[in-house]
Amino acid sequence: MPQPADSSSGETRPRVVVLGAGHHAAIAERAASLRPTIERYADVVVWDLGFQADLESVEADLALVLGGDGSILRSVHQMGYRQLPVLGVNMGKLGFLADVAPEELAEVLPKVCSGSYRVAEHLMYECGLIRQGEEIEHQLGLNEVVVRAGPPFRIVDIDLYIDAELVTTYSCDGLIISTPVGSTAHSLSAGGPILAHELQAFVISPISPHTLTNRPVVDSAQRMYEMVVDKPLEGTSAVVDGRVMRVLAPGDRVRVYRSTARFKRVVVPGHSYYRTLREKLGWGGRWDAARG
Repeated sequence: MPQPADSSSGETRPRVVVLGAGHHAAIAERAASLRPTIERYADVVVWDLGFQADLESVEADLALVLGGDGSILRSVHQMGYRQLPVLGVNMGKLGFLADVAPEELAEVLPKVCSGSYRVAEHLMYECGLIRQGEEIEHQLGLNEVVVRAGPPFRIVDIDLYIDAELVTTYSCDGLIISTPVGSTAHSLSAGGPILAHELQAFVISPISPHTLTNRPVVDSAQRMYEMVVDKPLEGTSAVVDGRVMRVLAPGDRVRVYRSTARFKRVVVPGHSYYRTLREKLGWGGRWDAARG
């Protein structure tokens, strides 16, 4: 963990990579206004608001990501297997991962740069596309892998295998295999459960299943998961963290398993997962009479 970093202290300052969605004019403008605060407490070794920099050989202590959760996803893919602890500054909408508000940064950053934080490590996954016994595509991801039916928008049959055993066949619009971090993303909108981010598990959630008996399943991250579509539609595809990996051919196997890489999230005092859920989802257990 870095030592105190105020410029007047003479002590070692943390080296910081600043990443963000600079193609949004509002974010670029806000980032410019925050830059003096960032540079007061840390040494900026990379300032990249286009997710273009090669971080393979960059030596840094932290990544400061300016944007929403989508920006954090892009930064995770940019860092690859050299994941830095990420402090997310929310300039997007919900901000489950980027939960520090821009107006909080002047208060939060000095504490982080002095070492007053912990790093929570979260499950990441490997996704391989197997065609005729050979892997033709491979990606590292954080949120989820989706096999979606696609155009012409009819339901498809998707076989789910866990550790090479056929579990069931879903007739549905798609099937999601999600990490705990991804459980508040696409999986949640499909009716999946919310998992605590530090669990080592995957959630399997069907999208619009054509039966009342299909329910989301939670299982161990130690297992290997495969989705197979014997008769894909023209647009049936595998999607990794919101981006199409490949259109599927008959019999392709979309394989998902735990990665050795870990997403590292900076947790600062006063911020917690359940606080974020309450505030971002309007999560409450009581009926508000004032809203009638």
